[in-house]
Amino acid sequence: MSADPRSGAVGTGADLRHVLGHLVTPLLMCIGMGLAYLGAFHAPEPHELHVSVVGSAPSSQVLAQTLQDKGHGALAVSTVADRGTAVQQLKDQDIYGAFVPNGKTPELIVASASSDTTATAVEKVFTQVAAGQGEPLKVTDVVPPASGDPTGQGIFFLLVALSIGSYASVAVIGGAGGALPLRIRALLALGMSLVVSVIGAAFAGPMFHLVDHGLGGIWAMAWLYSAGILAIGVGLHTFLKRWTTLGVMVLFVMLNFTSSGGIFRPELQPGFFGALHSFWNGAGFVEGVRSHVYFAGRALDSELVVLALWFVAGLALLGVAALAEAGRRRSAEQPWNGAVARGRHAGPATGENASSPAAGRAQQTELEEEEELEEAVAV
Repeated sequence: MSADPRSGAVGTGADLRHVLGHLVTPLLMCIGMGLAYLGAFHAPEPHELHVSVVGSAPSSQVLAQTLQDKGHGALAVSTVADRGTAVQQLKDQDIYGAFVPNGKTPELIVASASSDTTATAVEKVFTQVAAGQGEPLKVTDVVPPASGDPTGQGIFFLLVALSIGSYASVAVIGGAGGALPLRIRALLALGMSLVVSVIGAAFAGPMFHLVDHGLGGIWAMAWLYSAGILAIGVGLHTFLKRWTTLGVMVLFVMLNFTSSGGIFRPELQPGFFGALHSFWNGAGFVEGVRSHVYFAGRALDSELVVLALWFVAGLALLGVAALAEAGRRRSAEQPWNGAVARGRHAGPATGENASSPAAGRAQQTELEEEEELEEAVAV
């Protein structure tokens, strides 16, 4: 008997719809990454960038007011009495540049470890000021980055490595380990966060020398950052399933990398990303590392609070997920209990009927795990 050709066409159509449905995810990733990265990075412009003019003479006051007026909101210009005060404000990250109108040798003081791109933007402004006075500008960097990280952006790329190791682990734990109890998945997440943080510390220290001291503190922040991502991701998987990869990419790539301050500080970004910088976990890690390594722990407590709150949020989400999964198990067991009771009166089921529900569920679970792991290639 010949096979019905229509059955092949129906199967092909179903497979095509299945593939098209899964292609929605990379399209959403494409749109999201474009909106996030281009929105945050395509046209950096300073706004309310804090700088100072050193000196108490009337000419210093006039220069500061002139820069403020001509900047149209790009600069927030103040004056300080002396060079020592300006240097201290730079080390406290209260300002990002200080101009010393010192006769024939005007000087700009910066702390590029705070942000190389911000220091470059400040230098551009005051190079024009010095050129207007017909003098070359001397630039002094009072807090330079470590020799192994001359641009100061190595911390950002360390953030990228930690993030990828963390949210890729979420996809694996959720996909391949989806049948495991949540407490075991949570322990796996904890273990992976420790491994990822150790790798991050190795990158920062002995491998690439991004920092020359404070490695223990960097490891601790890396662990807290990674553990927060893994806890949130594993908790979300209970509710999002195969959409978890997209969800964690939105949280920990699209919104995270762009607001971290690792490339451009919020003073050079649109207001949306600048606002996220104040409480997002990537910014907490980047600014926490900078504070710990270069700025004597200035504002480190607040950055640690940010990282800790994200971790606590992950623990809370795991608790909600545990309650949800327990409820699902109770709901799933009730119909089967009724079916067993009915089976005692109706007699034994056939081998095919008895095994097909379990086999179907196993097959569906295996298919979902494979699809989820395949979609995780997007990381």
